[in-house]
Amino acid sequence: MSDKSTILVVDSNHSNLELLSQQLGREGYQTLTAASIAELDKAIQGKEKIALSLIDISGFDQHIWQCCEELHKAKTLFIVISAQRSSTIQRHSMEHGASGLLVKPIYWNIYTQCLVTKL
Repeated sequence: MSDKSTILVVDSNHSNLELLSQQLGREGYQTLTAASIAELDKAIQGKEKIALSLIDISGFDQHIWQCCEELHKAKTLFIVISAQRSSTIQRHSMEHGASGLLVKPIYWNIYTQCLVTKL
């Protein structure tokens, strides 16, 4: 399983970031994490090949959409995670190239379905 793809996990909540990263690790995925825009920018510009990004937009300002646009330009698949269902968030997600939108709460089987489908 160590040959599975690298997933970038983005969440401003350090506890949630660590939990999701650990769970992905148990599934055999390599993870990169980012808890701030600066860390996300660094990951996007880094040398690591990212197969998929899971981006929880909660706690970030509008700059998160510019980062999403950069991921899209780099042809990196990403899924936006939101605390609420909103047509505005859905529109922004799609306009900036998201492969999908998940609304919290998200159960682990939903994550695994996304991983199997997108990777």
